[in-house]
Amino acid sequence: MDIGIIGSGNIGSALTRNLRALGHEVLIANSRGPASLSDLAAETGATAATVEQAARAKDVVIVTIPQKAVPDLPQGILTSSSAVVVDTGNYYPARDGRIAEIDGGLTDSGWVAEVLGRPVVKAFNNIFAASLATGGLPAGTPDRICLSVAGDDVQAKGIVVGLLDELGFDGIDAGPLAESWRQQPGTPAYCQDLNRADLEAALAKADAAQVPAYRAEANEAVRSFFEGPDQA
Repeated sequence: MDIGIIGSGNIGSALTRNLRALGHEVLIANSRGPASLSDLAAETGATAATVEQAARAKDVVIVTIPQKAVPDLPQGILTSSSAVVVDTGNYYPARDGRIAEIDGGLTDSGWVAEVLGRPVVKAFNNIFAASLATGGLPAGTPDRICLSVAGDDVQAKGIVVGLLDELGFDGIDAGPLAESWRQQPGTPAYCQDLNRADLEAALAKADAAQVPAYRAEANEAVRSFFEGPDQA
């Protein structure tokens, strides 16, 4: 596949390494420009690209940047793309500031879809980068980590589930994007490295009335990290 990755943080870098190891063509981009990605490109064989170039990938474009950075992407950069667009992001007010639409009830990725002006698939948001980098196992392995995939396009979700399987993870269709709150920070399904049965149970256990509480608890847990001196 021809895959663009916008964002070279822990998740973006792990995906670049693992997707290249599988033989996929990867264009990796960030806000600092291709020169900042020369080491990762040399290590993996990925192409260090501009954001605009990564957004033109034919098959899949993965947006893996902080929520607060989504509006800073070039306007309309993905509106005409025929690729599956995947959002891996999570809303943390301690990092992103307050986003009124999400605080008002829109899902994290529902807001991203509105900002980008196109549908997205929610995936890769509820796994730690270390687990994503090294936790993949062959299909059928007991306790293989399972990840939830939410979105409104069944075919697009199927493509993402297929990529997950290649990467060594089970994937399940977690319903439409409006249900993606079930895998947001603080929920029972968030970053627990669950197998398929346990993930399905965790998604079902999530309580819509508790979304503000889930967010507040998760935000408080990471506040010191985002407000630390290294994050200035």
